[in-house]
Formats: sequence, structure tokens, C-alpha cells
Amino acid sequence: MSLLQTPSGASFPAFSAHPGYRRMFAPERLTLGIFLPLRFYAGDMRVLAGQADLVADIDRRGFAAVWVRDVPLFAPSFGDAGQVFDPFSYLAFLAARTKSVALATGSAIFSLRHPIDLAKASATIDQLSGGRLVLGIASGDRPSEFPAYGLEHGARGERFAQAVAYFRQLLRADSPAIDSPLGRIDDAALLPKPATGPIPLIVTGSSGQPLEWVAAHADGWLTYPEATHNRLGPQRLAQKIRAWRALIPDGGFRPHMTNEWLDLVEDPDHPRTPLRGGFVLRTGRKGLMALLEEWQQAGVNHAALGIQFSERPAAEVIQELAEEVLPHFPSHPGPPALAAAW
Repeated sequence: MSLLQTPSGASFPAFSAHPGYRRMFAPERLTLGIFLPLRFYAGDMRVLAGQADLVADIDRRGFAAVWVRDVPLFAPSFGDAGQVFDPFSYLAFLAARTKSVALATGSAIFSLRHPIDLAKASATIDQLSGGRLVLGIASGDRPSEFPAYGLEHGARGERFAQAVAYFRQLLRADSPAIDSPLGRIDDAALLPKPATGPIPLIVTGSSGQPLEWVAAHADGWLTYPEATHNRLGPQRLAQKIRAWRALIPDGGFRPHMTNEWLDLVEDPDHPRTPLRGGFVLRTGRKGLMALLEEWQQAGVNHAALGIQFSERPAAEVIQELAEEVLPHFPSHPGPPALAAAW
């Protein structure tokens, strides 16, 4: 992977022209994103009404990214349908409603879909958005989805690694021949190519791989945050991030991301309180800002906040985050999205 130098002298992955990546990531800094859906789906599609208008507001207010999840099938045992819509179709829709915000997946299930389909959809969205797509990718954690695709859940780790290699070959500008366990291409090429070069691939958790593989092959790492109601969780997270970065072959910067489901209350002094067994954090904005500072010190470069479990209206939460929290964790200037009159 080619590198460029930052002013501090730290090596930086060669996504220097990628608007989405550069908006989200820089060494020793943390930016903010918002996870969709903004309200939890509980069987009624009307809960998503007006969400695109709020995403456009998120874009105007300067957040670094909006995130969508990849949940092909609703499993009642998980009780979570994600944002319901297909992530790639929905990101294409949101690309037309936004101008600057990075469009991120958290995470696209590379073990379930064929790399050709993943690459075609990803390059299309990257072109339509002017280079704003950042792909969080994973091997999948819902066993019921794999037999539905005719796949073995136990083989997802191996298939994930194969899909990542195939995907990257498909999007290379020189369109090489491909000979993979997932398919062979001799005299054809995938179009379109991405807008500015490679699409960043952010590996989620282990995705069935050893940490050394994640350090060698990932353009970034997305992990669960550990506990968020006290300093012990960020301290454990810092240890995890240091162990990963110590294994990066060239010693260069790779971004780390984490996320939290948030119930932001009106009282700014409300203490950080874990709910739903620690799955949701109820807090006032001062507690949130303290957590974000702890994450930044731990080496986290981007925090994706989900507000679907908040008791307050989504627009109100977004406004408070934008006015009171975002100025302390601003998005990076980076290159603007490419202008394209599609």
C-alpha cells in the first residue's frame, strides 16, 4: 500500500484523494457519525418516514458520516432489522440527498454475497456520491442467513478472506485476470471503477481472521467499544487498539472506529448509565463528551452514534449533537466530493 506523509511525519494510507475517507479519519483525532435508522423499526415502516430529510440535515450540519447496516433477513431471535432497506440501494438514494457526508456501511456482509455484486454496487455508489463510500465489512453473525444463501456458517471466515481479495482485484484500474475459489475472470472487466481509486475496507471485529490478518489486510478496524459508562472500557479498548497497530506491517496509520447506541437526555449533567445490559448508554452531553475524549485518547478515530433508542425526538438529538458536541470533534476538511452530473 503506497503511503504519504502527514505533517507530524506519521505514514498515512494512500486514500489521500478519497473524500469519504479523508472526511472521517486523521491520526490522533476523532470524528462523529450517525448510525441509521434514527428510530427503531418494530414492524411499521412509517417509523422511517422523513428520515432522509434528517440525513440531509446531518449532512448540512457537518457530521463526518452516516452509517447503514447490512441485515438481509430479519431474525426474530436478534430482534433487529437494521435500517430495513438494502444498504446499497439505500446509500444510492442518500447519495442523491447529500453533498459532503461520508456514506459508510457497518457492515457489509462479504461472506454472503458474491464479490462481483459487492464490487458493482460499491463502485456505483462511490461514483454516484463523488467518492464518499467507506465500506465497513464483516463475515456475518446471524447463523440463519447462511443456509438461506446455500452457504455454511462455519466456513464464513475463509469465504470472507477470499471475497476481500477478489473484491480488491475487481476494482483495480488494470482489471487483472482473477483465479479465485469464488470465481474466475479471464477476458472481462468490472465497470464502473471507483471514483478516486481503491474503496476503503474497514474490517469489523475479527471477521473470522487472526489479528495479524486484520493488521495486514484491513484499511481500518471497527470494533465494539467495551464498557462505556466508566473509564475502564476505554482503557481496555486502548489496549486492543495498541495490540492491533503494533502488528501493522509498515507501522503506518490505520484508523480505528467504534460505536454506541445512545439515549441522550436533556440534562447535560446526567451521568453515564448503562441500559439493556450495557447495549445502550443513557447520558447527558457532558458524559458523552467525556466518553468521546476517552475514546480519542485510546486511539479511536471515528465514533458512530446510534440514536434509535433515544426517548427524545431524533431531530432534537441531532441538533444538540451538532451544536454542542460536534464542534469539539469536527470533521476533517479533506478533498470535496467529486462533482458529477449523473
